[in-house]
Amino acid sequence: MENWKKAAIAGSMGAATILMLKGKRPAGVLVAGVGLAVLASEYPEKFVRIREEIPSYVRQGTKFLDLAMKIGTKIGELAERRGRAVFEELGEY
Repeated sequence: MENWKKAAIAGSMGAATILMLKGKRPAGVLVAGVGLAVLASEYPEKFVRIREEIPSYVRQGTKFLDLAMKIGTKIGELAERRGRAVFEELGEY
């Protein structure tokens, strides 16, 4: 990969990160898109493969988020029960 492409990718990713952190999301997405376009021009076959595998990534991400929500719900229920038990113990004194 040519040096100017490396610089364009690194610069756009850095600028996109800074813009996102500053709360300028649309500008950050635009600048990140420029970096991705330069990267895609260098490795088009890899981007075709990624595009074909996106449904699989979405399914796996959905399963992970579903599991995380179930775990969060269980932790919330356990914390509520424990808090209630502690409160009842305090009421006995």
